[in-house]
Amino acid sequence: MSSTQSTTDHKLIRKWVEARDGRPSKVAGRDEGGILRIDFGEREETLEKMSWDDFFEVFDDRQLAFLYQEKTEDGKPSRFNKFVSRKDN
Repeated sequence: MSSTQSTTDHKLIRKWVEARDGRPSKVAGRDEGGILRIDFGEREETLEKMSWDDFFEVFDDRQLAFLYQEKTEDGKPSRFNKFVSRKDN
């Protein structure tokens, strides 16, 4: 796998997600903020769409960082991403 990077920059995260046709989402039925996810392609029943403002409010409140990969080993755009604690990063 190609190397991963980490960021807390809202503009960079949004640009990366939208370049891959992703949408900010959360796992449905969880607490108020939910578990953050990026939804790609066909919408999953377990995910609820969120506004970017709500998404980043939860992201910052929980002190998360966005771990992501730009390209796969064969040079194609990667969709690999994960939310991690800023403390662990």
